[in-house]
Amino acid sequence: MNKELSEARELFESGDVPGAIRTLRRAADSLAPAEYAPLTGRLAEATGFDDLTEAAAGVTASPDRPEALYAFGYACIERGVSALAVPALREALRLALVPRRSGLFGRAARRGIEPQQVLLELAVALEDEQRHATAVELLAEHDGLLTDWPGRYLLVHNALMDGRTDAAARVFAALGEPSDTWRPAADRVRRTLDRARDAAPADRRDLRGWHYTLTGGVLATLSPYGFEAGMTGRWAYYGDGFDACRRGLDRLGVILTAAGHRPGSVALLPDRGSRALGLAAARLLGLPAAPYRPGTPDALVVAYDLNECDQDLARGLRERAPGEVLFEHATCWTDTPAVSADVSTLLVQHVVAPWEPSLRIGENGTPERTPADGRSAEELAEEICAADPEPDEGDGETPADPDELLAAFTAKVRGSWLSGARDRIRSAGPVGSSKFG
Repeated sequence: MNKELSEARELFESGDVPGAIRTLRRAADSLAPAEYAPLTGRLAEATGFDDLTEAAAGVTASPDRPEALYAFGYACIERGVSALAVPALREALRLALVPRRSGLFGRAARRGIEPQQVLLELAVALEDEQRHATAVELLAEHDGLLTDWPGRYLLVHNALMDGRTDAAARVFAALGEPSDTWRPAADRVRRTLDRARDAAPADRRDLRGWHYTLTGGVLATLSPYGFEAGMTGRWAYYGDGFDACRRGLDRLGVILTAAGHRPGSVALLPDRGSRALGLAAARLLGLPAAPYRPGTPDALVVAYDLNECDQDLARGLRERAPGEVLFEHATCWTDTPAVSADVSTLLVQHVVAPWEPSLRIGENGTPERTPADGRSAEELAEEICAADPEPDEGDGETPADPDELLAAFTAKVRGSWLSGARDRIRSAGPVGSSKFG
């Protein structure tokens, strides 16, 4: 028996359902669907996912039926475990294609499972897992099964997420006119290709260039630690400080100046962290501040962490008011927020805000827990404004990133900045970084 499958089963039996799921996700690609479907069914039953429980039972009973494998893969995608969908859908596609390659209509099609249907779901599962290169290869291999929308559009999208802008542009140019359903997707691709031309990322380690290309946001700082050891400018865990908040606002000022954009006011979001940062931004930039009101033109909307904001409010920021700029201090790159900010101070997997309780290393070198900072947003804003904005020197391996370089990048992309909707981009793109789990 596969070692990780055994470990996943032991974790489940000990009551650690999340641990069992994480372990099973890692093991799935090395297993046949029939091997992990029984445990998947038990996990689904424990979490109340009746559809996945039923689908797993179908694969356990009939592991060679393409329709059972397809139903299982589809349910895995719907329940957020696309890693478990990939092997099942790959096998379903193989079985669905065998009769076609021998010149017959095919039992899978007779039972309502078209190979094209399976192919598209497999591409979606790979995309969910950010296996964009594999998705591109899969779709290109089976191009004869694809229609332009959505099949070849998925090829274009995954090519962009994998950093293949030339290939994406070539395929996209050959697509037919989209229906109204697919027109927003086509517009999103056009904007992405425009941004790629402006940003012209140097290589697969150009985090700022690729972040702008995919999201339309300007990344203000790069992590000064672990660039050569796998972080490539991102953070995994970050214990934030008032000095970093101040530096982020100073770099925001550099970006606004280089873009030739002067906001008329600062819009304050209601959560304490965002309000504190917004009040500090208003003071440092010399702007009036008022509570956020949708549709206010030329407003600088300031968020500390959009994932911690009211989500209805965050989703409403997708459509920008004229001249509006959305600034987010700590942007999660593994669980991206509902909207992509126009400026982000940093990209992080998990952040601890300066006012939250935290575990820090004391002066004697031992860990100590610091309590939460209960001061008001106004008092926190004063602390931010008084903080030292000088950059952390880090480990010396991160490429130099002075204000002049950030200003030059912003000036280069100013023509396409602040254009179009703030689409949520779930993928980290072609720049790899180490992360937890």
